[in-house]
Amino acid sequence: MTTGAAKLRLAAVLALGTISLSACATQDYVDRRIAEVNTHLTAVEAKADTANQKADAALSAAQAAQATATQDSQRIDQLSSQVTVIQQQEQQPPPRKTPRG
Repeated sequence: MTTGAAKLRLAAVLALGTISLSACATQDYVDRRIAEVNTHLTAVEAKADTANQKADAALSAAQAAQATATQDSQRIDQLSSQVTVIQQQEQQPPPRKTPRG
């Protein structure tokens, strides 16, 4: 019986060893998976860089539009002041003409 028990133990150890070895990832498998992840990360970084460039361009355009709007507003304020002066002058009666002579 001791030889039967020894054979059973040996068979169990071999079975467990085989199962544990088949569950381990090989270096090649790990390298391939890491390469896939790195490729994906590179693509995501490229998309993020593109989005950042577009955001920077949009910010520049918005700042330029704001500067133009500010200048236009200042010019409108100047013209409004001039129109007000002209309207006030029109509402005043014309000066009396004195006859010559």
